[in-house]
This record gives sequence, C-alpha cells and structure tokens, in this order.
Amino acid sequence: MDKLASILSAENKKPRLFYGYVMVALGFILMLIGYGSIGSFGIFFKPILLEFSWTRAITSGALSLNLAVQGILVIFSGRLTDRFGPRMVVTAAGLLLALSFFLMSQITVPWQLYLYFGILGGMGQGSMLVSVVSTVARWFDRRRGLMVGIVSAGIAGGQLVVAPLANQMIINYGWRTSYLILGIITLMILVVVAQFFKRDPSQIGQLPDGAGREIQVDSGLESTGLSLREAIYTRQMWMLFIAYFCFGFFAIAVLSHIVPHATDLGISAVSAATIISAMGGLGIVGRIGMGSAADRIGPKRVLTIGFILTTAMLFWLPFIKEQGMFYVFAGVLGFAWGGSIAVLSPLLAESFGMKAHGAILGTIMSGGLLGSAVGPLLTGYMFDVNSNYQSAFMVLAILSLISLILTILLKPYESAGSMKTA
Repeated sequence: MDKLASILSAENKKPRLFYGYVMVALGFILMLIGYGSIGSFGIFFKPILLEFSWTRAITSGALSLNLAVQGILVIFSGRLTDRFGPRMVVTAAGLLLALSFFLMSQITVPWQLYLYFGILGGMGQGSMLVSVVSTVARWFDRRRGLMVGIVSAGIAGGQLVVAPLANQMIINYGWRTSYLILGIITLMILVVVAQFFKRDPSQIGQLPDGAGREIQVDSGLESTGLSLREAIYTRQMWMLFIAYFCFGFFAIAVLSHIVPHATDLGISAVSAATIISAMGGLGIVGRIGMGSAADRIGPKRVLTIGFILTTAMLFWLPFIKEQGMFYVFAGVLGFAWGGSIAVLSPLLAESFGMKAHGAILGTIMSGGLLGSAVGPLLTGYMFDVNSNYQSAFMVLAILSLISLILTILLKPYESAGSMKTA
C-alpha cells in the first residue's frame, strides 16, 4: 500500500527535473566510456603485433572470443538486472572492464590476451549493455524509442571520442601505459556513474514520462507482459533471434573487412579508415533519428526500413570501386544500423511487455553477439579461399535479406499479453 500511495501521490507532484532524463544522460556516458574503451582494441592492434610478432589471426581471435563471451553474458545480465536492479550489475561491469585494461598492460603471451581481453573484457561489456538499455526503457513510455536511441548513440560516440584519445595516448606514452590510463578512466567513471542508476521511477515516487495514472498504478505494482519462459515458446521470439543473429553477422563482418577491401582496390589506408568514421558518425544520427521515428510510426516499421537500407547497400557493395561510393555506402549503412540497434528495446517492450524485459532483451542480443563472433571469421575464410570478397559480400547481403523478411513477417500484437504463439 505504501508503494501504491507513493505512485498515486507522484501524479500530483511536479518535480523540477524528471529523473528519467538524468538516466538517459548517465546511460549515454556509460555507453560512451564502456564501449569506446573496449572498442579501441583496433587502435592497440598494431602496436601489440609489432611488439610480439603474433599473427593477425591470433591477435584478432581475442576479439571474436570477447564477442562470444558477451553473447553469453547478456542473457544472465538481463536476468540479474530484472531481479537485483542495474546498480549492482553496472558496478560489476565497470570493475571487470577496469581489471581487463589493467591486466592488458602486462600481457606477454597470447593466452593472457585471450583471458584478459577476450574473457574478462567480454564479461564486463556483456554485463553492462542490457542492464543500461533495459533500465532506461523502464523510465519512458511515450518517448521510449527516442531516449533509448540517445543512450545507444553513446556506443557510436565512443568510436569518435575514445578511439582517437587512445591513439594519442599510445603515441605519447606507449600502449602499455595507455591501457593503464584507460583502466583508471573506466574505473572512476563507470563505477561512480553506476551509483546514480535507479531501477524504475517508482523508486523515487515518479511515473514513467508520458504514461497515464491508470496504466502506471498497475505497472508500478507489477510489471505486465510475458516471462522469458513464456516468450521463448513464441514464434516471434525466435524470428527476432535469427534476424539479429544475421544482423550481428553481417554488421561486424563489414566493420572488420571493409578497410582491407578498400585498400585492396587502391584506396589509401588513411582514406579507408575514414569509412569507419562515416559509419560511426551517421550511426549516431540513425540511433537518435530512427529511435524518435519509432515513437511515431512504431518500432517494427522503423526496423523494416533499416533492413531495407542495409540489404540494398550490401547487394551494392561488390560493385563499389570508388572512394566516394564507399562514403555513400558507409553513411547509409551506419544510419540504418544505428536505427536497427536503437529500436530493439522498444520493439521488445511493445511485443513482450516489461515483466522480463531485461532477460528477453539479453536473449535476443545474445543472438546478435554470437553472429558478430562468427561473421568476421567466416568472411575472412571465404576471402582466403577465393582471394576476394565478392562471394562473401553476397552472403552478407542474403543474410540481411533474411533479416528483412523475418521482420516483415512479424505479426502485430494487440497487447503484450495477447501474443499468438507458434
């Protein structure tokens, strides 16, 4: 009754600042630092190679392990967030990431690279992602897509901010000291920010922005929707799992191989690197713009548009030969990818409800991360066999088409509790 009274009385209060906006800002910072730091691995790649003379396969294998570990951890982190709240989970993620970077500064043999970056780093990143996104989604109803889009834009923002910072630190201090500095930054920012994270508005007597009392009195007492076990038995859950497995496969494969492909065509390494920057920059626009569009036209329509764009670009990719065309390709792809990532949480909230949102989001994201772990390796293998990327890129385009078809076939739901099962 005390909780009910708190929620009811919140309707008559007009706080100067809705804490949900603070949550969005905190979530953006967590994504920027957490994903920017771990995503800067490519900046450390060559300095590590030069010192140890390891093969590229050995060194890049740590990234594949990192993604595979993330794919497993996002499931458990979603359940832990639903049960214990985000503060504990995000704090643990920050400690794991900081420990990963501290230990990376001391590596001397490949197994240490795999343990410290692949396993510890993957555990930290996988623990943070779902917890942050799912928690922010609980704070909004009417503008959920926009706010989740802003938070996820921090991932792309990290590519634009942390990676250049890491590069400058390596130039000035060397890669080992740079990892120590990165560990200190991660520890201080992530752990401190996590302490201000709150599970949902009812903790401070507020309502999700844009929701009415008749909805929130009920949902504040008990979140409605399907449990993870109930969702697993639906056709829609597995359609989304496969769609995002394909998405992770072709997205990370392109990110890993687009620069080598461009340089093979005679484009300079410096110019080829800006292709990735174009993807990151337009990815921010896509996350915010398409996240906002999801609030107006629905997340399924936005996701369909995103996969239409990615499919068109990937079928065009084998025929691109000029630098200007690569920029068009990268811009459109980055925009579409950003939107496809931003609308997942709102789509799941709309389809399955908030009862087990973290666990369901983690399960779907695990599919995407497992695809991310497999995609670059198989794409590289196809290049080794054929001495070019043509057939590999066509496979990526077909996978994008599969994601598009599965999204189109998703049936509309009257409510989270009235879904049709397979």
